[in-house]
Amino acid sequence: MQAIRTNLTRITAAVSALLVGAAIATPVSAATLSVGAGKTYATPCKAFVAAKAGDVIDIHAATYTGDVCEITKNDLTIRGVNGRPKINAGGKSSQGKAIWVVSGSNIVIDNVEMYGAKVVDKNGAALRLQGTNFTLRNSFLHDNENGILSGVNLASTVILENNEFGRNGYGDGYSHNVYIGKVGKLTFRYNYSHDANVGHSLKTRALYNTIAYNRFSSLRAGETGSTGAGKPSYEVNVPNGGTTFIIGNIIMQPASANNPAMVSYGEEGTSGYATDLYVVNNTFVNDDSVRGTFVTVRNAATPAKLINNIFSGFGTVTTQTNAIKTTNYQALSVGFVNRAAYDLRPLVNSLIVNAGSAPGYATGNVTLSAAASYKHTATAALRSNLGTKVDIGAYEVQ
Repeated sequence: MQAIRTNLTRITAAVSALLVGAAIATPVSAATLSVGAGKTYATPCKAFVAAKAGDVIDIHAATYTGDVCEITKNDLTIRGVNGRPKINAGGKSSQGKAIWVVSGSNIVIDNVEMYGAKVVDKNGAALRLQGTNFTLRNSFLHDNENGILSGVNLASTVILENNEFGRNGYGDGYSHNVYIGKVGKLTFRYNYSHDANVGHSLKTRALYNTIAYNRFSSLRAGETGSTGAGKPSYEVNVPNGGTTFIIGNIIMQPASANNPAMVSYGEEGTSGYATDLYVVNNTFVNDDSVRGTFVTVRNAATPAKLINNIFSGFGTVTTQTNAIKTTNYQALSVGFVNRAAYDLRPLVNSLIVNAGSAPGYATGNVTLSAAASYKHTATAALRSNLGTKVDIGAYEVQ
């Protein structure tokens, strides 16, 4: 685990010019509150009440059922220790909203599993974000009506990294694995989001989105995994536009998906948002043999830039007629190391190897180069081509 964390530290440093987030520091004088059997606090919520700004809360691995509450203090670091604690809603919710309603600002949650959130409004979340600035790492949110749901806060930066989101959604299309409202910035990296129940794997209304080095995919009929199978709609939905970087992701659409589009941008109107979209070095795979659009763009005056992507399977690359498409590779069937096992490293192909273009920079001198590759489960590795010719897709050919 230490080796993985060290490697990810190097990756994060390598892409720091691209990924913009809030720096949240824990004060030197912070106290550590211990939660669990025989500890000072029996449940996490009791520790949240007792904590002061800047404290660290260590939750020892166990199952905490029905421990729902609001987190009101600021600058807390909440982390699972000695394994991953399980937070089971157990039929309860805080304020009719979530397992934990996060109203404090600068909250970091690390290494928890949360499930079972259901409310009368059919949008119960494991985590409901109401404060300013939030980070979730190394966690597993599954089988809730929403994994994460946030409101409007233009001052807020949300960072989600190294997490798994699975089978969240009520089933009506209005709740999702992750649903970020109109916040200032979203950084979504190194995550595995899959099997949303009719909803989207990721939906974001943030003004500025960095979606990098993730895997968006769902189980095929008859397969088993860490959750039950789902029938997602969009894999990535950015309904209002905004400056959006989609870089180095694995994006797969199962044949059973509820919507033929894989990435959707600007469908609900872009008033008040920028409309610059950059789709670079991703690997798209569509398992539907009769319908599909890889990147749907609506209401965007700015031509999207699609660079160095693999588009495998049936479908139209994009609906935007003036999109700028540079050195992409499209085929009905691309050779991968083991597609059946979701290993989408490409086989040697002269149209892929060293066939990519230097993607350059976005406005503001933000690099568009892919610096990492997704590694299962919910981690990443440095991309091996740094400083050399680039292969098309999310991986360098091995």
